[in-house]
Amino acid sequence: MSWIKPPGPARPPLTIGLLGGSFNPAHEGHLHVSETARKALGLNQVWWLVTPGNPLKRASDLAELQFRTAFARRLAGRRAIVTDMEWRFGTRFTIDTMRALRRRFPDTRFVWLMGSDNLAGFGRWKNWAALAQLVPIAVVRRPGTALDTLKSPLIRRFGQVRRLGSAPSVLLLDGPRSAQSSTVIRAGLEPRPMA
Repeated sequence: MSWIKPPGPARPPLTIGLLGGSFNPAHEGHLHVSETARKALGLNQVWWLVTPGNPLKRASDLAELQFRTAFARRLAGRRAIVTDMEWRFGTRFTIDTMRALRRRFPDTRFVWLMGSDNLAGFGRWKNWAALAQLVPIAVVRRPGTALDTLKSPLIRRFGQVRRLGSAPSVLLLDGPRSAQSSTVIRAGLEPRPMA
């Protein structure tokens, strides 16, 4: 994996937020999660890891990786660095991607970012507890997901912290909320109002 170059500057000491997903398509909600975490945590950069295939979704529902990555780059502009690094690593699961990133960039501090709409399904991720012990996690609240916090296996197992530390560490970030989602966009529906 030494041939894989960082998608942006990666000289230590940097703290980089990682937002993984299908980005099918990328939308303002992704930017909202990225910007909220960047400001709250003082992140040097945010990398969007566009997955070649989500093991929890049907492959036939995904647009081509190249299209999703290009669209995400146009949307993100300079606000996030968009990469197909998972495809380059040949990883399929987030835990494997994190291990590869830690090996490739041992002096970089990574923080996993996600919207609170992912909390309910986090327990279905491969080796989710090991992932939480590998990288601190910042969760940005999304509209209509307040109860997901209570039901989340991640929160039940590791609790919440007031300040993000080393893993395992789960921090919930609040603020204005974005109702945009890829599912709503693909269905051609109007997003719910911001909460």
